[in-house]
Amino acid sequence: MNDVYTIAIDGPAGAGKTTVSRDLANKLNILHLDTGAMYRASALACLQSGIEKGDTNAIIKVVNDSDITVEFQNGEQKTMLNGECVNHLIRTPEVSLWASDVSAVPEVRLKLVEIQRDLSKKISMVIDGRDIGTYVLPDADFKIFMTADQKLRAERRYKELIAKGVEVDFEEVLQDQLYRDEQDTNREFAPLKAAEDAFIFDTTGLSISECADIIIDYMNKNRSTEC
Repeated sequence: MNDVYTIAIDGPAGAGKTTVSRDLANKLNILHLDTGAMYRASALACLQSGIEKGDTNAIIKVVNDSDITVEFQNGEQKTMLNGECVNHLIRTPEVSLWASDVSAVPEVRLKLVEIQRDLSKKISMVIDGRDIGTYVLPDADFKIFMTADQKLRAERRYKELIAKGVEVDFEEVLQDQLYRDEQDTNREFAPLKAAEDAFIFDTTGLSISECADIIIDYMNKNRSTEC
């Protein structure tokens, strides 16, 4: 395997991509790039600007005028918006809904994908999102697609929000998730889908550590001298 390699992990909201990716990166001693956080930062910029949710031209302008970057400190990602770390501001239900709409705008994706591709050339990392293996990094060394039961995914998200002190109703979380699935799967530009050569597995009933171990086992069985 080359010194620098990439692992692309895709899947719908609540499938466990980010938490599994973080655990996997820790086990492999490489970095984890949460691309969803970058789209959430874009969504936060739009929310803070006060523009209308469906105003595509305004979204493009806000995102293009925003400085969205990623920094790594002690192996952890800090998502920066105009020089400020916004990790603590981008996990609300409102930002989640905005992020799905914002990420469907081709001009937004093109800007952030350029940043993601550049990072992947410099350092080995696990990268998770909706279209990593199909669009962002079609030549990734390993491609994974994670799925899970619909209600379980909503339950994971609900518990995550409650743990952060966000007051939310489970049914609301479930409906928001269904909306995001519809948006992500049916958008014209880089929709959510598994790459043809992706390893697909269901995370229902599995712990985070078990999911990471399944991926490592898959990698060990599919290593080649070319990657």
